[in-house]
Amino acid sequence: MSGRRHLDWLGLTPEPERELPAAVAALRASLGTAPHPPPGRAELAAAERRRVEHLVLRGSRHSWLRYLAEATALVTAVALRLDEQGGKDRHADRNAGRNGDRNADTRADVDADASTAAALLAAEVILDHHRMLIGLPGAGYGRTAGDRAALESALRLLRTRSRTAGPAPTAPTGDGR
Repeated sequence: MSGRRHLDWLGLTPEPERELPAAVAALRASLGTAPHPPPGRAELAAAERRRVEHLVLRGSRHSWLRYLAEATALVTAVALRLDEQGGKDRHADRNAGRNGDRNADTRADVDADASTAAALLAAEVILDHHRMLIGLPGAGYGRTAGDRAALESALRLLRTRSRTAGPAPTAPTGDGR
């Protein structure tokens, strides 16, 4: 590595590289942006892990922020879809009920809850990361201002959806709720 390469962005927090691959893979599957033919969720998550590993080991701050912007776009797409559908995400199973499948609606609800949980996790992780950029030199914090605003808006929509759909799919707070 060159002494000129700025690596300060790598020391922010390990959560994005740990948490985002599975969440981003779930979002891609939910939105139909996975490669065709779509691999299974495990294969999608493994591909995302390899991509993140490559970015961390060989990428730059710019390429990392570009990946996070792409993940932000996935989060906001899920949140907007939920908002447009009044909190009911039926895109997760496009064929729900078409073939007389009595369990199709239940599967669609489970898929919707999974995409909401993935979007919530990704939004929280990326937003925390972007807020920490204020402590680093460079324009990263300013560059992510639009993404921070989009993530905050998406989080409001997703949290509303998770409250109206039942228990929130996030980790317990430890305060007994």
